[in-house]
Amino acid sequence: MGKRIFLLLLGLFVLHRAGAQNTYLPFGSEEYHLLNRLEALSGSLSNDLFLNVQPVSRLDAVHFLREEKSDFYNAGWSNTDQYNINRALSISGEWLGQNSDGAADSKHPVGIFYRKQPDLVHVNKNDFFLVINPVLGFQGTYERDNARKPLWSTTQGAELRGRFRDRVGFYFFVTNNYEEPVSYARDWIGKWGAIPGAGKYNRSGNGYQYLQFRGYADIALIKDHISLTLGYDKHFIGDGYRSLFLSDFSEGAAFARINTRIWKLNYQNLYTVLKPQNSASQANKYATAHYLSLNLTRWLNIGFFETVTFSREGHYEFGYMNPIIFYRAIERGMGSPDKVALGFNFKALALKRLSLYGQVLINEFSTKEIFSGKGYWANKWGLQGGIKYFDAFTIPNLDLQAEVNIVRPYTYQHYRSLSDTAISNNTHYNQPMAHPLGAGFAELLVLARYQPMPRLAIDAKAMYYKQGVDTGGINYGNNIFLDYQSRPGDYGVSLINGPEASCFLLSLNASYELRPRLYFDLGGTYRKYKVEQDILPGNSNLYFSAGLRLNLARRDYTQF
Repeated sequence: MGKRIFLLLLGLFVLHRAGAQNTYLPFGSEEYHLLNRLEALSGSLSNDLFLNVQPVSRLDAVHFLREEKSDFYNAGWSNTDQYNINRALSISGEWLGQNSDGAADSKHPVGIFYRKQPDLVHVNKNDFFLVINPVLGFQGTYERDNARKPLWSTTQGAELRGRFRDRVGFYFFVTNNYEEPVSYARDWIGKWGAIPGAGKYNRSGNGYQYLQFRGYADIALIKDHISLTLGYDKHFIGDGYRSLFLSDFSEGAAFARINTRIWKLNYQNLYTVLKPQNSASQANKYATAHYLSLNLTRWLNIGFFETVTFSREGHYEFGYMNPIIFYRAIERGMGSPDKVALGFNFKALALKRLSLYGQVLINEFSTKEIFSGKGYWANKWGLQGGIKYFDAFTIPNLDLQAEVNIVRPYTYQHYRSLSDTAISNNTHYNQPMAHPLGAGFAELLVLARYQPMPRLAIDAKAMYYKQGVDTGGINYGNNIFLDYQSRPGDYGVSLINGPEASCFLLSLNASYELRPRLYFDLGGTYRKYKVEQDILPGNSNLYFSAGLRLNLARRDYTQF
């Protein structure tokens, strides 16, 4: 109740100062790949578009795409790029200008419905804008060696977005989902008591049923510079396929977000309310994060990240509300047991086709111990390095990406204090908030996307990782839900700690867009998981899937 009152009062306090508002691109939107692609091919970073902080503003995306479209002939974009730009501008056409509507007219409207191509209901007049769309999905999966054949998943819901008198922007998304996952995903759900990307769920027949909700209201405190967003949604910080800071893998969370943009700087304050892993806990769990992103040159962006995760019984730690403090200093000053992490992010554009990126995460380390070679347990850090290659080998709209992620054991773990019943680890709804694998692993990813024609996109992924396994009741540091005080010792901790597990995954998917945001999907995945000396059961999975989805991202079981 306290968090709701706080968010309401904060919203009322600033509402009278609102001058303009915004809405944001949903996760899984095709626009994200387009924006990254065009930015790299342009060879220059935009001071109005910071793609390492997601979700991305529709207004910023439209302004960027409109500028790129105006330079179409000089930039040498392909006809497919032109199609993608026009499609993206149509879907977010309300931002093309004052009192304008750039959404493409439908050739075959149905009464008052689908007068605009992307939208079932589209209203834009008298300082009021509203879009309402159905959200539908149906997918069938055939898995080799699975007794339940086939597996079915369905989604029904609605989304709406709009603005009122250019003062408040809003977005709501709600779906009812029934899911019969493939066998290794079902094992993951059984092990962790969570459905990837979802919150509360129930067993239903041979599958699981759950509701998903996303929603927010956005207000500009200072037009074009400072905005406040209140709602329930996911977030992502970084430039890679993965994030070692904060990712969209887990369920959304209640949040308050303040975003400040001045000159070449973008600074975000994020305050979230999390679900403790212990459902019986009387304490509330929270996380507060700062991320400062700076375009140091026209081709180089750097970012600094800090976060604190903490739990309290009945109140938020207001010391963490200060938007400019350095958390490590205040945490020590309060003598609190809260979990603090720091990070560095970079992105560099090169040769108008390459984008290099990386992250460094530091949870804790001892300068003396890190170079001693003794494997000190508290040297807790993570590294990411990646490269994106657009129009690879001069083939139009063939984009490649390679990424390496390494995270030391115990990195995201924390401990349970005597006065607390919730562990302040980096989790939410029994799911990692950063990398899906948790800790104690080394991972290699190779991704390819090819769009041979405007409506057809082909995606391929190869993933290989090695990770330590916690067995025999021993905490080797790979399971981030455990209390690190249960570790067996302080030294001899290697990157792959405990028995070694390895996983290889290969997937190929094709999506054809029948009309704006209506897709037919067809794909297949092979995955093999093995633990050394067969200490734990391994598995080999091969499955094929096909389905239709409308205004919905494709369900992905290839994250782990």
